[in-house]
Amino acid sequence: MEQTLVLIKPDAIANKHIGDIIKHYEEAGFKIAAMKLMQMTEKIASIHYAEHIGKSFYDELVKFMTDDPIVAMVLEGENAIAKVREINGATNPANAADGTIRKLYAENGSRNAVHASDSAESAAREIAIFFSKVEMVG
Repeated sequence: MEQTLVLIKPDAIANKHIGDIIKHYEEAGFKIAAMKLMQMTEKIASIHYAEHIGKSFYDELVKFMTDDPIVAMVLEGENAIAKVREINGATNPANAADGTIRKLYAENGSRNAVHASDSAESAAREIAIFFSKVEMVG
């Protein structure tokens, strides 16, 4: 079974879509192996978004992700990384397929409701940023 990190971003939380978003993953058959509501700190953001440090959008991204709470979770299932990214839809909701999380709940390409790991390597790195082994179920 494959695991992936999902972050429900502050825009989706402010618009009261936590339950709606989780329901999409559960209905697709994913097991929630870990989940918590948390405040992302600038330190966590700098680790999570390390590849973006120095880019023009980095400061705005960190401010957005640290100003309000997020929900971090680990989803587990067969081909979880690819399937979750498909369920999420394209980064820009204008390009996302109908019925995807971003088409339904994202505001724009920056405030796009959710993050999901893009590879097995990213998933392993990202899960370790947000969860310790004792916080994982299963």
